[in-house]
Amino acid sequence: MQQSIWTAADAALVAYAITCVVLCLNLLTLWASSGAIRAKGGVAINPEDGARYGVPVSEIDPPTVARLLRAHRNAEATIYPFLLLGLLFVFTGGKAAIAIPIFAIFVVARIAHSIVYLKAMQPWRTIAFAVSLVAIVVLMGAVVHNLLFA
Repeated sequence: MQQSIWTAADAALVAYAITCVVLCLNLLTLWASSGAIRAKGGVAINPEDGARYGVPVSEIDPPTVARLLRAHRNAEATIYPFLLLGLLFVFTGGKAAIAIPIFAIFVVARIAHSIVYLKAMQPWRTIAFAVSLVAIVVLMGAVVHNLLFA
């Protein structure tokens, strides 16, 4: 039987690493999709791109691209603080039993938020955002607890 290189103490770090990868994929997918849709629509926002590809230049993004970029900005506003807090949680000795549920809830909420944002589905967009926000607040509390009592 092969033994894992990870110990039980590393479980929170592994959960954090997986969370980072998934959340970065979420951000990169939103960002890359905006450029792909812009290109498919035959419009550029930079003069050099318009000249290179022979397409008109517009300072205003098509509505689909604008929605993607809003979803991306919203994701950035929550994912970056969450990742910083998650790292602090791991560095302050946070336990995997606490990290895994918080990380999983946040990841699911953020992916759901991206999907429902792009599909313009209310109230699901607000619910997904609220769940991710609660996960951030709980993670903040866990970090403070580790700093004060661990």
